Amino acid sequence: MNKVDEHELVRRAKAGDATAMEALIRAHQQGLYAFILRMCGRPEIAEDIVQEAFVRVLANLNRFDTRFRFSTWLFTIAKRLYMNSVQKLCPNFDSEVLELHQNKSADPHSEVAREESMGNAHGIIESALDTLGPLQREIVMMFHQLNWPIADISQHLDMPLGTVKSHLHRARKRMRQYIETDSQMNERVQEVWA
Repeated sequence: MNKVDEHELVRRAKAGDATAMEALIRAHQQGLYAFILRMCGRPEIAEDIVQEAFVRVLANLNRFDTRFRFSTWLFTIAKRLYMNSVQKLCPNFDSEVLELHQNKSADPHSEVAREESMGNAHGIIESALDTLGPLQREIVMMFHQLNWPIADISQHLDMPLGTVKSHLHRARKRMRQYIETDSQMNERVQEVWA
């Protein structure tokens, strides 16, 4: 959704248009849920945070500054809610985030092998992400999972473009080094990509 359409929906939602509110939620619900789930690794917490973020956003629409993207504001609120929950709950990062694509025509044996391979990929990615600090982890997820451009990440984090690029580069390098130095994990990577 582009900025103009987003702002039009916000304007209508501020005026009490329930359809506009619903459209804002639908446009951002899946992306926000995926983002928070990737950060916390716990579906029940991600659902609660996303729900609370939308409640807060809709209750405070009059505070939205139209110089910025609505999505940036929403993601910032959700991230703050997540950070507060981390301090309170200290969640376990055992994520089941990567969804498997179901191929109904495949034989059961190849489906089991594919699911095992995808499980290995999930484990490798989670292990490598766990080596990153919170900021680099967030940047990697926004760029690779949410497909945010560097400029949007920069604006969202209030950080220069070059700094975001540097964090992204260092995060990828750290993840790659972690995988390459563990022979067992490196072997699993080869299985996944074979």
